[in-house]
Amino acid sequence: MEILKNPHFDFLGKAKYFIPLSLAVIAAGLFMIVSGKLRSGVEFSGGTQIIAKFKDAPQIEQIRTAVERVAPGAVIQSYGEASRNQVLIRLAAAGGEGGGGEGDLGSLAKQVQDALASAYAQNPVVESSSEIVGPVVGDELRRKAVQLTVLGLLFQLVYIAWRFKGGVWGFAAVIACFHDVLVCLTFLCFFGYEITLNVIAALLTLVGYSVNDTIVIFDRVRENLKQRRKEPLATILNDSVNQTLTRTLISNGTTFLAVLGLFLFGGEVLGGFGFTMVIGIVVGTYSTIYIAGPIVTFWAQRSQKAPASAGASKLNRHLSIR
Repeated sequence: MEILKNPHFDFLGKAKYFIPLSLAVIAAGLFMIVSGKLRSGVEFSGGTQIIAKFKDAPQIEQIRTAVERVAPGAVIQSYGEASRNQVLIRLAAAGGEGGGGEGDLGSLAKQVQDALASAYAQNPVVESSSEIVGPVVGDELRRKAVQLTVLGLLFQLVYIAWRFKGGVWGFAAVIACFHDVLVCLTFLCFFGYEITLNVIAALLTLVGYSVNDTIVIFDRVRENLKQRRKEPLATILNDSVNQTLTRTLISNGTTFLAVLGLFLFGGEVLGGFGFTMVIGIVVGTYSTIYIAGPIVTFWAQRSQKAPASAGASKLNRHLSIR
């Protein structure tokens, strides 16, 4: 099946425009992260999360007035479908009178429920659930998430370097993955999503998905290098992207449609996961073409100290591709 027959797009020729764009987006993301715009979910920050279902359609402002009496600064928002009359209430770990212990957090949740029962009695809570995560657990989850991401990228670098007989290939793939994670974090900051366990799961999924897409193109480059030893590496890379373009459109396109449906119809719980996957699929496809490929070309040219028109046979020896 071919969506595009014999495409000849100059992907690498446009990299000089897209690389600065990526750097600008990442710089903006890092600025927002340093400024505290990246919010952690209750799993990481520690605190209490209450999901309350009311008898009738809830009035957020009245609920906020009632909750503020016992938990100032609580985050209150509609939850799920409007017909279910549910509200999500998030309480920070430091919000209770007694500090941040799990007992205090449970006591604070009980105080919130009592405040709703007295100050918003005209619309009683018919069903509620609460989740308590202490700050010690939050710190442990955060540390394990960072460790897992770093170890995953490290093992991928080692494997790809071994598989393709050259460190540049592993380095390019890992930089592309790192780029994808930073861009996803930027969009999460910009659109106000919290970093939850679901979002971490989405980021780790995208790391594997992105590197798989990169390996497919790199494998085609390796095959072409064996047959076209006298052509520039940049030309071979560009041709390899074009040769795998139909596969990229079919596999990434179908995955994109699936995660888009998850984002649009998955509800509040899967909103952050679906959003991260939608952005990640697009960014992962983009980085394979405009980040990983140009890194390999630049590294090879710098190692050779020769212009891009140098024969691929010399570059082949430098990259140790056999």
